[in-house]
Amino acid sequence: MTEHVAQQVQAYQVLQGRGVERVITGQFVTDGAGVKINRVLTQNLQRRLDPFLMLDAFGSDKPGDYIAGFPEHPHRGFETVSYMIKGSMRHRDSAGHEGLISDGGVQWMTAGRGVAHSEMPEQTEGLMEGFQLWLNLAAKDKMTAPWYRDIPAGEIPRFSTADGVTVQVIAGSSHGVQGAVQRAHTEPLYLDIELPANATFEQPIPPGHNAFIYVFRGQAVVDEQNVPQARMAILANSADADGVRIVAAQATRLILIAGRPLNEPIAQYGPFVMNTQDEIRQAVADFQAGLFKA
Repeated sequence: MTEHVAQQVQAYQVLQGRGVERVITGQFVTDGAGVKINRVLTQNLQRRLDPFLMLDAFGSDKPGDYIAGFPEHPHRGFETVSYMIKGSMRHRDSAGHEGLISDGGVQWMTAGRGVAHSEMPEQTEGLMEGFQLWLNLAAKDKMTAPWYRDIPAGEIPRFSTADGVTVQVIAGSSHGVQGAVQRAHTEPLYLDIELPANATFEQPIPPGHNAFIYVFRGQAVVDEQNVPQARMAILANSADADGVRIVAAQATRLILIAGRPLNEPIAQYGPFVMNTQDEIRQAVADFQAGLFKA
């Protein structure tokens, strides 16, 4: 993960852990200019995993799989969280922002009322690996001004437990450590967790929040349910559960994501996510009229 690990913290004790509702195998698709990705959170899971709209996992050491990148494309009505495990990606957008995220870095972008941006690899060899998560915005926030922040790896809070688990807190909070980003309305939790073999990690999650894990190294066990590498486990909602208990069947690395559902209508047309079809038609018209060039 990284050699810069923060203070050791006292392990949190979950009284009643969530179980696994189901294990999901992603769909391999191409996006952007032909980039091969594993779409793990697909459109048919948006209601179940509200406020999250999509999770893409990508990883290849073949430049032909990623070098074409994601040329300029529009977004409206949600946030994108791009997390680079390995490799470098250059971001440029129509609001005049530009940045580079590389090994361990995160870019958090609020598309709001509309932005057109590109995400292009800045390497021609080596491993490119990471995730892009789409986080919905509440109806009242969908037309907010676009915003983004690049967060280098060194600015992401991290800690270790007595069990040897290392955690990076991208959003929310864990074991008293505040993450790099906070969102009051959706309260997202985004953790990158690395566990030695047989180690256990416990994380509180409010009962009303939707939550899932994605294992990208090794194999995790949640409530006696195995979650293999390259699989997502949707964590069961239960009024009695106060969190999740994760055990590593072998050396394992995963992301844990949770958030407070918006419970609002979802209308999506490609890169536009609004609440009604009329709002979608307006988004398309605004983009065609060049109004995303703020």
